[in-house]
Amino acid sequence: MMRLSAATLHRLPASVARPRYPRERVTPGIVHLGLGAFHRAHQAVMTEAVLAAGGTQWGIVAASLRSPATRDALAPQDGLYTVAVREGDDQRLQVIGAIRALHVAPEDPDALLRAMSHPAVRIVTLTVTEKAYCHDPATGALDEAHPEIRHDLAEPRRPRTAAGFLVEALRRRRAAGIAPFTVLCCDNLPANGHLLRRITSRLAALGDPGLGAWIADAVAFPCTMVDRIVPATTDEDRRRIAAGLGLRDDWPVVCEPFSQWVIEDRFPAGRPDWERAGATFTDDVAPFELMKLRMLNGAHSALAYLGYLAGHETVAEAASDPVFSAFLARLWREVVPTVPAPRGVDLGGYAARLLDRFRNAALRHRTAQIAMDGSQKLPQRLLGTIRDALAAGRPFPCLALGVAGWMRYVAGVDERGQPIDVRDPLLPTLQAASAPGLHDARAFASRLLDIEAVFGRDLPRDGRFRSAIEQALARLVGEGARAAVAALAGTAAAGPR
Repeated sequence: MMRLSAATLHRLPASVARPRYPRERVTPGIVHLGLGAFHRAHQAVMTEAVLAAGGTQWGIVAASLRSPATRDALAPQDGLYTVAVREGDDQRLQVIGAIRALHVAPEDPDALLRAMSHPAVRIVTLTVTEKAYCHDPATGALDEAHPEIRHDLAEPRRPRTAAGFLVEALRRRRAAGIAPFTVLCCDNLPANGHLLRRITSRLAALGDPGLGAWIADAVAFPCTMVDRIVPATTDEDRRRIAAGLGLRDDWPVVCEPFSQWVIEDRFPAGRPDWERAGATFTDDVAPFELMKLRMLNGAHSALAYLGYLAGHETVAEAASDPVFSAFLARLWREVVPTVPAPRGVDLGGYAARLLDRFRNAALRHRTAQIAMDGSQKLPQRLLGTIRDALAAGRPFPCLALGVAGWMRYVAGVDERGQPIDVRDPLLPTLQAASAPGLHDARAFASRLLDIEAVFGRDLPRDGRFRSAIEQALARLVGEGARAAVAALAGTAAAGPR
């Protein structure tokens, strides 16, 4: 089968959307760090709408900070790839042409830095996942002892981290008298723009206090909220998409129809007209961000750990299980009082829509995929909500069971005695805490609660929190995940599926 490329676009069926603008006239205005599936199904799709409307100065230079896999797949395709939007039995295909150049940072850091330093580049966006910010999730501070941060301090001209690339590119622009770009974080972190400013300016200040102060004062770091469910692409996805295209695409992406992007409108050097694709610009992202982190991401994580332990391979399977759907309803009742509703949003309706989205069987979003890097995700997805519940004196049994689900998961062995492939930047610490085993659930919980990078200092000292987690973990270990979920959900469906 012929491969998708600029030379084969004309072979696409009429039903497949594709670039109708002259790609050769598109110039780069955005550099994106973190060339993964989410960016290609979200920000790049919205930028595609801008290019189609004539905004040809907003092409994307995309860079992977680690693996060459995506570059190797897309370069022979001239940067083109397919987005498959799926719901039920329906599939809508669109070929995206917004990516105009591809880099792999470790292969040639200077090439990426030159691209970021070009005067035409006015925005640098990031989707590098929580762990790549090299910060302490419990405090939001730069982890100055992180090995890659130490490398970037020792060799600032050959950075490895996202923050290191930002610091060096901004240093070059400042030295050349070029206005700074706007830095747009698109990862699931609370107050993500403020956090990235703090990390970047601190890293810069450790090497040059003047540069650190300039970044803190002169560079815009708008906060954002992004939302679209994008599972990992499988070989079956590739086969199905190739059948629809009549061409081979080695790295398509699959996503749901829903897409949301809420952005703080602070772009001193200008920005694309992302409103054309449905983006919302606002003076205050925080209510949208908190709603999404706690209601969607928090529920996703709880569902991932508990669903995996109960034998559910995908989110759709778990969310369609009556026991788990009832559990989610109660979980959201615990979360909603901690979430100030954004203007015009009904949180009950938002929760109902989330459940429908979770149940979309066309997306095989694996529970194990969501479960990765839990030490980086728990603080903003579940623990912040628990802190607010504690402050208000409200019980939080479902949230506690979600945290206990993470603990049970990182023990590394499932309920059938099979090994769990735990992937986490704190894996050695988690393994050391798990080594004595689960026979004493209280002691097991206590060892994990001592991990300050996850739980901070306050939560482990709160007797109410410690007791709730210990009880939840004891129930998980003693009864199994599905029975523990059923008991909290108030259902009688505690038996086998």
